[in-house]
Amino acid sequence: MTRNSLVKRAEPPMIRAMDVEVTAEAKDKRLNRLVAITVVFLSVFMGLGNIKDGNIVQAMAQAQSNSVDRWNEYQASRTKRHIVDTAAQQLAATAGRAPSPAITAALAAMRAESAHYVAEAPGLAHEAKGFAAQYDALNIHDDQFDASEALISTAISLAAVAALVESAGVLWLAWAFGAFGVFMGVCGFAGWGFHPDVLSNFLG
Repeated sequence: MTRNSLVKRAEPPMIRAMDVEVTAEAKDKRLNRLVAITVVFLSVFMGLGNIKDGNIVQAMAQAQSNSVDRWNEYQASRTKRHIVDTAAQQLAATAGRAPSPAITAALAAMRAESAHYVAEAPGLAHEAKGFAAQYDALNIHDDQFDASEALISTAISLAAVAALVESAGVLWLAWAFGAFGVFMGVCGFAGWGFHPDVLSNFLG
């Protein structure tokens, strides 16, 4: 057996080992690329969600402020009506059976003012309830974006771990969390009413 034949017989195992090493390196690069794409996509989506959520929070604060203002106006209207009715009763009692024209005019003005407050109160209460309902509707979307941020943050952390330990299984788990987080964000953007109470109560 010649020297050349020995060399030729020794070459295939070495080549196969190099192939395995190159293949493993290619898999690592592919995993790292998938992790990088995952992190970039989820980070951008979460950033957009935070902007939208910030606008929702501002709208919630405005709706709550409007609701409080309308309820205050409602209570003030009822209080004014009570004051006017009390004053009218006292004036009528002091005027006796034959009130003067001035007292009669004053009583008529008081009754008209009381009627105005009676007519005004239901509208104020309806507006206050409307702003409260608007706040509740916005709060659902705020919860959706909060849940989306929590899930996506978890997904990004898992993706980082997947890159460190070079585990495709961990990356799949990150994708699962990320997919649910993106779904919650899409619900917030689209105005859908999906609201996982268990998750919201846990985060709240």
